[in-house]
Amino acid sequence: MYAHERSLVEKYKDMPFAIVGINSDRDRAKLKERMFEEKITWLSFFDGGGTGGPIASTWNVSGWPTIYVLDAEGRIRFKDVRGDDLDAALEELMAEAALSAK
Repeated sequence: MYAHERSLVEKYKDMPFAIVGINSDRDRAKLKERMFEEKITWLSFFDGGGTGGPIASTWNVSGWPTIYVLDAEGRIRFKDVRGDDLDAALEELMAEAALSAK
């Protein structure tokens, strides 16, 4: 999964795009090591060490990983899309952003 996310960061580096991770690992030090090993360069929040952290609770996350794709207005447009479906969702939103920029 991280390889795909890294490819998206590179592909959309000049676009209005961001990946934000919320992490529920219990050991923050091990999490930092893993983020370094996996070359996670995008913003990632530590959610208090467990699956019931404040961010996961607010967003009603019940499974990991959960993926929300938000549009330029901050609305959730897609949930739990992965692989080709995630790529298609992002292409759709990027096309919309390009149209609204004109």
